[in-house]
Amino acid sequence: MMPGQRLPVARYRLLFRVTDDLHLPEYAGSLLRGQLGAALKRTVCITGLKQCAACSLLRTCAYPAMFETPAPPHHTLQKFSSVPNPYVIEPPPFGARRIAQGDTISFGVVLFGRALNQLPLVVHSFRRAFRQGLGKRRARAELVDVLLETSGPGTSVWDTHTQSIRSHLAELVVPAFPEVDSATLRIHTPLRLQNQGRALGPEELHARTLITAIMRRASLMLDIHADMPGFVKNPTDLALQAEALQDTRNLRWRDWRRYSSRQKQEMALGGVIGEWTLTGPLTELACWLWLGQWLHAGKNATMGLGKYEVTFTHATRNPLDVRTRVFEHASRSA
Repeated sequence: MMPGQRLPVARYRLLFRVTDDLHLPEYAGSLLRGQLGAALKRTVCITGLKQCAACSLLRTCAYPAMFETPAPPHHTLQKFSSVPNPYVIEPPPFGARRIAQGDTISFGVVLFGRALNQLPLVVHSFRRAFRQGLGKRRARAELVDVLLETSGPGTSVWDTHTQSIRSHLAELVVPAFPEVDSATLRIHTPLRLQNQGRALGPEELHARTLITAIMRRASLMLDIHADMPGFVKNPTDLALQAEALQDTRNLRWRDWRRYSSRQKQEMALGGVIGEWTLTGPLTELACWLWLGQWLHAGKNATMGLGKYEVTFTHATRNPLDVRTRVFEHASRSA
């Protein structure tokens, strides 16, 4: 990944004004993802089949492309358990809450690769879901705005007059990082990295595990959804660099459970949250940690888990200076 490289990734923020009191669960990522999926399928499915795998339109329909991405017939990465879907839902922070009539709810949606072309369909599906009502009380809401978020305040891409998405440039530009010797990750939603199917606790995490997970996710996402194979050029060297880093951590386990209507059982989706600082020669790794802010990391990223923000520092500079310069570069390049 080189400075100035353009990646087909964009984060949007959707704002809705509720017309009925809305009661959100403790973590709304699963709710929002489920509502998007159901509304999207109702909108585009023309065969009515319960299982997409048996459908003759599997590789041309927008629903499986977004929600049940089929594995490519031939792929250079042979051993992956599932194909990552090309979106991430970023719900409001943890904590059950009531949103009163007339107030607004906002949440993020990150799209990758060809899914960027489906933004109008994603927005339409969310509008449809909110108009039909969320939760047991079927609380309704109306779309107010859609913002494209890059480095600073979001830019509106929603035309209220035509009720459509304005033309805009949807991409990330890899910043040129100064010499970096420290990165602090503030992990906001449970980061669930696993080893042989077992979730790693706060004392079991290692920088190599995180970096390799981000590189693997980026490689699969950009290969399958953006036709950019071979995105990671030197994974072994980068993994060894990550293994040599030192770290300090103020992390804790955050339990979260949800009921899966598909699997008919309660699922444990807890993970690690808190602050994690990595120190050492980080310049070549900084771009991956930066990209992970959009990708998320670990299990169940599509519903917003594994979300973090990263601040980079150099021994002779304060954190804000470095972070500002990085994001200013990205904004200018765009």
